[in-house]
Amino acid sequence: MENTHISTSFDKDLNKLNDNLLKLGNTALDQFDKCITNYGTQNLEEIEKVIESDKILDDLDDKVQKLGFEIIALRAPQAADLRRIIVALKIATILERIGDYSRNISNRTKLLIELNYSDLPGVNIGKMGQKTQTMFEDILESYINEDDKLAVKVRNSDVKIDKMHTEYYLEIISSMQRNKKFAPTGAHLLFIAKNIERVADYVTDIAEQIYFLVNGSVLSDHRPKADKTSLKIPE
Repeated sequence: MENTHISTSFDKDLNKLNDNLLKLGNTALDQFDKCITNYGTQNLEEIEKVIESDKILDDLDDKVQKLGFEIIALRAPQAADLRRIIVALKIATILERIGDYSRNISNRTKLLIELNYSDLPGVNIGKMGQKTQTMFEDILESYINEDDKLAVKVRNSDVKIDKMHTEYYLEIISSMQRNKKFAPTGAHLLFIAKNIERVADYVTDIAEQIYFLVNGSVLSDHRPKADKTSLKIPE
């Protein structure tokens, strides 16, 4: 971020806010990456680390929120500066919520391990998580470079995650109907798949904030969606 103000202390404040937001973003990405990896490796020790480290994201979010409101109170920013601060605060809140989903996925994975689970044919939770992780990586790059075109691309790619979620949802429900003993495992898989889908949704929220940061306007078109899990129930 370039220094553009007469007051160098104002620039320092904005840079400090940006640095802490990026630290929050990279930490949230690392946590999500680990929870998806742990789903595959079933490493209980690593799973516990992700669960316990959620507090780190909470603290980083609190720090960003405090810095942002202090800058607003002391500097009375206007126009683009105010927009930058508001966007940073909104993105920080989103990143903290993504951390909550990483913790939830980790907790569900622990329960699945107790059930001695394995992936269903046609249900690849790891693949869904990896595609969402790529979206997450790209959106952090978009923020760093203020690349609104990449932000729009990431936003539009969410439809692929929606389609995967719908496909997996139908397969899991069908398996639960065919075999009642599969119900506990199926329930946890449904929650994990939904949590990953929600992380992808939050990434698209960040994309829209980046577009607003760069252009000072909101995207005019509706976000493409393909999640039909609320409409399709297998017979």
